[in-house]
This record gives sequence, C-alpha cells and structure tokens, in this order.
Amino acid sequence: MASQDHTLNCLLPLLIIIIISSSHVLPVSPTSSNKLESAIPIRKLNRRGTYIGLVTVIETEEDAFLRSVDFRPDPTRPFLDLSGRRFRIGKIHEKKVVYVRCGRGMVNAAAVTQQMIDVFNVKGIVHFGIAGNMNNSMSIGDVSIPKQITNAGLWDWLNPNKAKEGEDAASLDIGSYNIPQGDGNNELGSLKYGNEQLYSVTGHINSPQNVFWINTTQEWLHLAAGLEKMELSQCVNSSLCLPKKPKLVVGLKAATANIFVDNAAYRNFLHETFGVSSSDMESSAVAMTCASNGYPIIVIRGLSDLAGVGGANTVHKFGSLAATNTAKAVLEFIKKLPLS
Repeated sequence: MASQDHTLNCLLPLLIIIIISSSHVLPVSPTSSNKLESAIPIRKLNRRGTYIGLVTVIETEEDAFLRSVDFRPDPTRPFLDLSGRRFRIGKIHEKKVVYVRCGRGMVNAAAVTQQMIDVFNVKGIVHFGIAGNMNNSMSIGDVSIPKQITNAGLWDWLNPNKAKEGEDAASLDIGSYNIPQGDGNNELGSLKYGNEQLYSVTGHINSPQNVFWINTTQEWLHLAAGLEKMELSQCVNSSLCLPKKPKLVVGLKAATANIFVDNAAYRNFLHETFGVSSSDMESSAVAMTCASNGYPIIVIRGLSDLAGVGGANTVHKFGSLAATNTAKAVLEFIKKLPLS
C-alpha cells in the first residue's frame, strides 16, 4: 500500500504537467477548425470556374472600387474571410472576380498575391491603386499601366569613395547632392541598386534568375492599349478640379520600394536613371509573385501627387480622384478580357 502511495505521489506532478501543457495547446485548434470551415466554400467557389484576381492596397482605393455599380457581389457567397482579410467574390461585366485589399508595403502585397493564387482558381492578377508621379510629362489624375516594374529598394549602402563593383544597375552618390555642390565630405556615401532573385516555375529548381525589371504580361498590355482614349474624371467635386483632362498611358516603367517618395531630387534621380514614371510600395512584389508562379499580371496605377511637391497634403486632396480614375480603368480593362 505504501508502494502504491509512493507511485501515485510520483505520478501526480507528471499528470499536472500534462494537464497544463494540454491547456496551452488547446488555443491552437480553432485555427485548424477555421481552415476546415473555409475549405468547403473555397472548393464550391473554385468549382464554378476561373476568377480574375483583383488586389488593391488602401481604403481610399477600395472605396472608389466598391462604389462602382459594375461590381456585383455574389448573392450566395459575397465574401470569404482569410488570414484577417476579406476576400470579396462577385462579378464585373459578367466575369467572375475575387477582390482583396492587401495593405501597405511589399510583404503584405506578396503574401496576399500568393494566398490568392494558392487558394482561388484565378486566371491572373489585376493589381491597382494610387502612386506618386516621377515624370514631369505626366500629371495628377493620370493613370499609368506600366510594362516593367523594378524594386528600387534593394541597396548596397557603401562607404564614401567605395569602388562601385559588379553588375548592379546604377548607384546614387549622396555626396553629389550636397549644397553647395561638392562642399565637404558626406559620410552617407552612396547607394548601389541591386537585382531581385526570381524563383520561377519555368526556371531550374533553386536556381534563381537575377532580374532588375519585372515585366507585366504582354497580352494583357495589348488589351489595355485600347484604353488610352478612355474618359477619366477631372474633378474631385464641383469646386476642386484639375487644370486639364487626365490621360491614361500604357507602356511606361514603374518603381516600387517600402518608401513613400516625397523628395524632388530623388524623384528626378529615379526618372533620369531608370526612366520610371511612377513610384509605389507594392507593385513589384505583386508582379514578382505572379512571375514566380507563372500567372498573368497587369498593374494599373493612378497618379495622386508629384513626388516632392505637396506631399501627403496633395495625396489627401487628389487621392480619391486618382483612385476613382484607377477604378474606371480597371473596370474597362476587365470588360476587354474574354469570358472564361
């Protein structure tokens, strides 16, 4: 009897540890349950055929898009909530679409694009939103549909007088922007722009291709070329209008980085060095993800400000107009896509 009591006394602490450990594990199970719950409607949605994936960024862009009468939510399954985001299901011009707002920055953009490709039966991605203008021949309210996008945030930050070696695209010598020019030493040195590493389903396993530009899909660009004469909005309201009618341009270049560019000198550097006409914080991440997975991609961006002039005030003033013109272009582009 004493032996049995001793055994129970030894086992009791172990049982307590097991019970406590189990209580810590339990909160994980609802996540698995949520995955199972969402798997059934996802299968049902995907059985209906292919969808066009739509990815935007912030609420201003979402408001302009959802105000459109052309977007008709699905009557039986208007949305699906995944990973803290709402994926909206519906139709535009009788084409099935899945729409989501990803949030600012390249990580959000890449994560959402990959999730949309993995979860939904999409034929390609239309990425849209507002952007900063880098090109003096473009204006606030204009819409750009670029043919190429670069990640302008991949830098080697060098010491002053460090030799710029290798095959990188370009470098920015910060000291050359001293005022007066060339006066004194600038310890910030220079930035050397690097390439992305593109892992692709069409490439060799674990052998990425070094790329500076990510191309958008040529066939979709040809379709978009027919939008260049479309009518865009000129006024935010009856008392706030742009001085001239906005235009849509297909085939320019764009830059992306996790940076809001509000500096005229850097704007000029980007345009003169790389020929980019717009700058945002998501497009190259979406395009890179699509290229990696072998999916068509088009990017449609409305210009909300001239970088370095007006800053956030200009975005606040004309951001809704740029978003409205972008949404109009998205809807017209979808109209041109063939029914699947």
